Amino acid sequence: MTLTIEHVADHRPPDWPGNEVPKQMHLDLFVTDLDAAEQAAIDCGATKPDFQPAPDRWRVLLDPSGHPFCLTCPPGTD
Repeated sequence: MTLTIEHVADHRPPDWPGNEVPKQMHLDLFVTDLDAAEQAAIDCGATKPDFQPAPDRWRVLLDPSGHPFCLTCPPGTD
C-alpha cells in the first residue's frame, strides 16, 4: 500500500465532527497501546479534537492539514 500526500492550494480542512467541509477519506490504524500511539502521533504534529466518541476503544486525531484519522485496537482485543 502506498500513501501519497500532495499540497492543495486554498485547502479547507474538513471539520470534525461536523460535515460542513466533508472528509476525503477515513484511515484507521491498529495499535497495541492507544496512549503511546496517541502521544507518538501528537509528537509528529497530529492534534486531538475534544469530541471522542469511544476513547477507550479508539482515538480520533487530526493530521496537520485537519484530516481525521483513528488509532484503534485490533478486533478481539480488550
